[in-house]
Amino acid sequence: MKKVRFGEALTILIIMLIILGTAVIHFGLSPQIPVLFTIALLIFWARLRGASWEDVHQGITEGISTAIIPIFIFILIGALIAVWIQAGIIPAIMVVGFKLISSRFFIPSTFIVCSLVGLSIGSGFTTISTIGIALFGMGMAMNLNPALIAGAIISGAVFGDKMSPLSDSTNLASAIAGSDLFAHIKNMMWSTIPSFIVSLVLFWVLGNSSNQMSAAKIAHTTAILNQHFVISWWALLPIILMFACAWKHIPAIPTLFINILVTVGMIFFQNPHESLKSLTTLISEGFVAHTSDAAVNALLSRGGITSMMATVSLIIVTLSLGGILMKFNVVQVAMEPLVKHLRKPGPLVTTTILSGIGINLFVGEQYLSVILPGKAFKPAFSRIGLAPLALSRVLEDGGSVINYLIPWGVAGSFAASTLGVPVLHFLPFAFFSLFSPVFSILSGFTGIGLKKSTPQN
Repeated sequence: MKKVRFGEALTILIIMLIILGTAVIHFGLSPQIPVLFTIALLIFWARLRGASWEDVHQGITEGISTAIIPIFIFILIGALIAVWIQAGIIPAIMVVGFKLISSRFFIPSTFIVCSLVGLSIGSGFTTISTIGIALFGMGMAMNLNPALIAGAIISGAVFGDKMSPLSDSTNLASAIAGSDLFAHIKNMMWSTIPSFIVSLVLFWVLGNSSNQMSAAKIAHTTAILNQHFVISWWALLPIILMFACAWKHIPAIPTLFINILVTVGMIFFQNPHESLKSLTTLISEGFVAHTSDAAVNALLSRGGITSMMATVSLIIVTLSLGGILMKFNVVQVAMEPLVKHLRKPGPLVTTTILSGIGINLFVGEQYLSVILPGKAFKPAFSRIGLAPLALSRVLEDGGSVINYLIPWGVAGSFAASTLGVPVLHFLPFAFFSLFSPVFSILSGFTGIGLKKSTPQN
């Protein structure tokens, strides 16, 4: 295949962005179809440029391979959601939450709770799919804006994931930049703390302006949950187990398997006559609520492996597109001139963040949005005297936190599928992800918190 030139690579990326943005944002189409259409155009272009079918297939394979583990995790999370509802864990969290959290302060409380849980377990996905679902159900019962609730849940989950030493993305950014993990987490506070404070203030203001839930409605919803689910302190067991696995640094896949098995044991303990067939149907198809309240039924009828298949299909086609772009060096060629001509901290930080956002848009994978800019801009950061800590913070602020805002991104599609709120609806309320790159860019131009290289670095 003939070498791709900068103008050609840039044109391809712009056309892609126009197709995807117009189809998803303007026409409101499901992302799978425009992504497949873009893949077809890209394959046609590659064949005209002399690429072989083997190269095309290899690009697709390499792209999908980066998400094999996340896809398997999503399948397990679908199963976990179903058994957690059946065992009464998510309903129990809702009942306790109604007693502890005032509806007036529910939105900021949701943000804080998800931040603490995410910080403890180091996984935004697990936070959203466990505590997040329970909080979302509570918020919907309170007649709050579902996009605002989802924004608070996702913002808290992203904060916790970003600042936890147990997080994969945090460890990855530190490793790519060559900085110490705990020094990296400490240095991220320069952009993270302002983003957290601004987000909390906005959630406080918007939460106070929302409709409030009456005491009668709280009592009615609580009665429905108590009537149809086993609400007991035993519900704490899987939650404690989840935190214990995180504390022991047990990876996500064995953690989820252990939690599913323990929860299944609880289901059999609650109902010894539960059949194996009904249990497998639950794990496969998800939980279906049959209460006297239609709103509760809608909230708690979710989970199951099949519920994740739409997300899995989107991830596969999106990463296939990213794999082809990477195979034929389209993204790499488009980034090359940026690296060579940056000589000042402000423009360098801004360009690195925009590159991370761009890779999220074009490739849809949060790990690549950290790896590619990290490798491309690392020499430039060193050349102008910035420490690896400066690079690792920028990679987080423009990479992993942004993936939740991309409709066809791995994290964004997962959050939308799990909570049932489209990405474009909760995007304006995902304040933490929106403000993190802003404060990082301000740091680049002002020099506040921007670490310089020293002989020790």
